[in-house]
Amino acid sequence: MMRLATVQFCPVHGDLDANTDLIVETIAQTEADVIVFPELATSGYFFVTREESGGIAEPLTGPHITRIINTAKAHGRFVVCGFAERDGEHLYNSAVIAGPNIETQVYRKTHLFYKETLCFDEGNTGFFVINLPHLDCNLGVMICYDWRFPESARTLALKGADVIACPSNLVTHIWRMAMPVRALENKVYLAVANRYGTESNGDEDVTFNGQSVIYSYNGDILASADAVGTITLITEIDPSSTRNKTFNSINDIFADRRPHQY
Repeated sequence: MMRLATVQFCPVHGDLDANTDLIVETIAQTEADVIVFPELATSGYFFVTREESGGIAEPLTGPHITRIINTAKAHGRFVVCGFAERDGEHLYNSAVIAGPNIETQVYRKTHLFYKETLCFDEGNTGFFVINLPHLDCNLGVMICYDWRFPESARTLALKGADVIACPSNLVTHIWRMAMPVRALENKVYLAVANRYGTESNGDEDVTFNGQSVIYSYNGDILASADAVGTITLITEIDPSSTRNKTFNSINDIFADRRPHQY
């Protein structure tokens, strides 16, 4: 068994110091093995030009991300946290995956949503799975709008993910119909860390709808948050329970696939 957590909060737009303070304090105080924070948790979300996103982006070795990585390692937690990443001239909507006894990695968002296309480059890491040996857990990551594409979760599941972490800044309401389906159709746990609050840029407002949730591999809700409020959800899960993909004496949702017909 392992303890899986999602953190819902309202990042301060453009204030990397304040947001990182909250993130590292939460890591230190949260008694969980894996902790998932929202998309762009260190910076806030609603940027509409590359100049704006470039002003808050930092490399994986940057000061704020380094604090998060070091805190995760010091407290023995595995952390998935969204941030704006700079890699040379490229800017990515990314998530760092860090913790004890693993190589720190970064996932770059594959499917950009709305005005993210004005601020960030398309992710180039592809989908991958990280093995957490002492937890007997295989962890995959997708970010927010990636959920809209069944291929995202399916690719992670086919690569062996038991748990999919989904840092998010969700603004629609249809995700609550689709996300549990992603868990069910792949028989994986799915941890959605959404933010709440409203951000403004020019004459446009964007409101995020909270309701962070952890789904079981059958689509059931294991823990959920309200639409507004800072909260950490924690639940115990058994990653190994996702690996038998059968649901009766004959059928197996992966073995029954016929990719040559698709």
